[in-house]
Amino acid sequence: MAMERSSFYLFGVVIALSFCCFALLASSQLTHTLEVSALQKVRNSLKDSQKNLVNWERKDPCTSNWTGVICTPILSDGYLHVQELRLMNMNLSGKLAPELGQFSYMMILNFMWNNISGSIPKEIGNMTSLQLLLLSGNQISGPLPDELGYLPNLTKFQLDINFISGPLPKSFANLPKAKHFHMNNNSISGQIPHELSALPQLIHLLLDNNNLSGYLPPELSEMRNLKIIQLNNNNFSGTRIPDSFANMSKLVKLSLRNCNLEGEIPDLSKIKGLLYLDLSMNQFSGNIPTNKLSSNITTIDLSRNILNGSIPSNFSGLPYLQDLLLDNNSLSGDVPTTIWQNMEFGAADKLTLDFQNNLLSNISGLLNPPANVSIKLQGNPICTRAKELDITQFCGRTSGDVENPEGSSNSTFNCEPQSCPTSYFFEYVPASPLRCFCAAPLGLEIRLRSPSISDFRPYKRPFEIYLASSLGLDLYQVLIDSFEWQEGPRIKMYVKIYPQYNNNVTTNTFNTSELHWIMDMIATFTIPLNDTFGPFDLLGFSLLGPYSGERFIFLKSGMSKSTLIGIVFGAISIVVVICFTMTFVFYKRHTGYQPEVSKKQLIPRIPIKIEGVKEFSFVELELATSSFSVTTQVGQGSYGKVYKGVLADGTIVAIKRAKQGSLQGQKEFYTEIEILSRLHHRNLVSLVGYCDEKDEQMLVYEFMPNGSVHNLLAARSKRPVNFAMRLYIAMGSAKGILYLHTEAYPPIIHRDIKANNILLDSKLAAKVADFGISRLAPVTDGEAATHISTVVKGTPGYVDPEYFLNHKLTEKSDVYSLGVVFLELLTGMQPISHGKHIVRQVHSASQSGKLFSIIDETMGPYPSECVKKFMALALSCCQEGTEKRPSVLEVVRELENISSMLSESDMILPDSEPEASTSGMSGDDQSSLYTRRKSFSSSSDFHGSDLVSGVIPSIRPR
Repeated sequence: MAMERSSFYLFGVVIALSFCCFALLASSQLTHTLEVSALQKVRNSLKDSQKNLVNWERKDPCTSNWTGVICTPILSDGYLHVQELRLMNMNLSGKLAPELGQFSYMMILNFMWNNISGSIPKEIGNMTSLQLLLLSGNQISGPLPDELGYLPNLTKFQLDINFISGPLPKSFANLPKAKHFHMNNNSISGQIPHELSALPQLIHLLLDNNNLSGYLPPELSEMRNLKIIQLNNNNFSGTRIPDSFANMSKLVKLSLRNCNLEGEIPDLSKIKGLLYLDLSMNQFSGNIPTNKLSSNITTIDLSRNILNGSIPSNFSGLPYLQDLLLDNNSLSGDVPTTIWQNMEFGAADKLTLDFQNNLLSNISGLLNPPANVSIKLQGNPICTRAKELDITQFCGRTSGDVENPEGSSNSTFNCEPQSCPTSYFFEYVPASPLRCFCAAPLGLEIRLRSPSISDFRPYKRPFEIYLASSLGLDLYQVLIDSFEWQEGPRIKMYVKIYPQYNNNVTTNTFNTSELHWIMDMIATFTIPLNDTFGPFDLLGFSLLGPYSGERFIFLKSGMSKSTLIGIVFGAISIVVVICFTMTFVFYKRHTGYQPEVSKKQLIPRIPIKIEGVKEFSFVELELATSSFSVTTQVGQGSYGKVYKGVLADGTIVAIKRAKQGSLQGQKEFYTEIEILSRLHHRNLVSLVGYCDEKDEQMLVYEFMPNGSVHNLLAARSKRPVNFAMRLYIAMGSAKGILYLHTEAYPPIIHRDIKANNILLDSKLAAKVADFGISRLAPVTDGEAATHISTVVKGTPGYVDPEYFLNHKLTEKSDVYSLGVVFLELLTGMQPISHGKHIVRQVHSASQSGKLFSIIDETMGPYPSECVKKFMALALSCCQEGTEKRPSVLEVVRELENISSMLSESDMILPDSEPEASTSGMSGDDQSSLYTRRKSFSSSSDFHGSDLVSGVIPSIRPR
């Protein structure tokens, strides 16, 4: 009887399976019918004068590649669903259809730079998956619907340059993931709702050029992540700047120009990251605050107010200052002559000091600025004595020194013109490693909508580095062809992106997948943000020459027949699995057996069996992190997120979990496992295990409760780190790299030494981490070869310049990066800041005899001779020529020599008792880090003396 019942179940399942397969194979309509109908309504509400949507009349939107329709398969219901509508810059007019609200899987709605009118349909509030609402540059009018405040996944409002009116809805305070309010250049009116202070993740509040009124809500200071407040040209009549604004620790830009504000200017000196301050064209009165603003500030504009008193001395010693504009006030006293002192000017750097139309009557010293400094004194009493004081050149009328549009020439390097025919839109790549490499660039027009600088010229190269790094390109592939300032102020630029030169491939154009990758990264705003450059607008792409036939290829889903077949058979496979699972469950139930069901499929992508490294299941790591709760997250990068976890045996670990589409990829994942599994040294982070299930990649490390060297230096004002501690960290870093270069076989070149990749345990012992892009050095006859020829990888600011130029990777490349870390330890500066490299800045200070002026002031008292020797060592590591740099062994020996010079009172080090295991680590146990005065113990054996993890580094004084 039992057998007959099982057979009956099996027969029923087979019949159901056959029916499902037949239905799938017979179906020619793969896009969900509701969304097909909605797309037709969207098309009918638009006017397409340039026939860009002519293919929207084909049968199926996703499988027929309707222009701008980007789809994704949802296997749970067997249909394709519209994930993105990318219809920017197509000269579309008409209105937005209410049926847009029917796209429950749509993540990006992009109608930027068209002529669409009418209002925003309230039905868009039903698009629960929507992340980006991109409607810039249209003629949309009417109020913002309250319903938009209930989009649970929305991160970006890009609604600028329209005719939107009415108030900001209070419902917008309900957007848990909102990061960007870009609504400038509209007619939004009324009070800024104080309820917006509840937004936990907002970083950009751009509401300039609207009709806002009322007061500035002091509650805005409660938005702990807010970086930009840009409210220029509104009317907050009679309002003061709330004192609470001075507590906005992450604020980068405060721009309140022409807002009818009054009262005194608040003291903003506590905002350590402030780069740009514009309070011009208001009614501010009283004296200028005398406390020093952020040392990173580039722009201070207090012009056209009614300020009085003298110009304070706190404007001196600001190394990145570009504009100090105090014109058209009632300032009196002396013209300062020390503002530019101790500033290092590159060829493109410029400092403008505008003091016009004040009451300045004297000079505090000799007014003899360098050529990079422009001073404007016209309209002050002192100019009546211009000839007597020899300041005539500063008292004449000026044109305003507006930065003119600038272009770059495409140098041909004396190459033969006929070898690169410009008629086909090919050109020589200026900085290519191959001389006269001819290629067709992709054109990109973008606009920086809220930059934190006043002069872009010194920042051209840093922006190219930023863009190349964000897109995973080599630096020579990115060129700013031209740029110009626009009203705002904003920077519009035209960028050329060149194909990569490859020794093994002769092509000089991008292929389709490369084109897709670059354009999708930019069009979906996937590029990470940069405080200096701020958010950007995508104005359009230039697809000419070899790319002209693919004008809209990036706007298509690209659903090929093979992909379609894969989806169909994938769906069938799932049905088969479901049906047979049901049969199995029915059968086992009948026999009284119930299997355990795992949440994840434990199917490794590639079998890994490495001795000493544990393979964890997803469930184990999920339990260790409380289901990857945000309360356990301790870090985040391009690869994914890092969590603090507690394993079943009580061991505290760090779990690095890859996100989908991570740039690290499988190769780096397995490289790190393979390398770390065979390395055992107390100055290298230990790999505990990994998880490699079907849709998860995770690496499990020993937990480092004190974060990275970068974290330590960033928090040094709250937690001072003396010279001995910095030397101790430097020694640990160097000894970890020494092991890689001399004890590992074959030797290993790390290739990404930086402050973020040197981690600190509970006793501040340094451990080198992140071996994802490391390379094994080739060995020949038992000795390491001189170099590896490879594509340049690494982090801007740390990359060996000789490796960058000739693509030859050597152990000295790690030495250069280590030298940069040493300079960070000594100065507290970042490798690249405001376009200036730390090596050049330190070298210049050393050459001019101002070495101690750049030492980190939070270091406290230090032995000057030891600091000089450490600085000399760091600079020798950063020599441009590899042959001039010391080996890591020589670096360790010199650090040992410096440590022997320290007196006992200088040696405040962490407790040196060795740890029995990592399970006792605690991120909260930081109060005892400086509990013992201890000199370095002895050890002279640099080869193999440090192979036991968990022992405090030992150094024998010479």
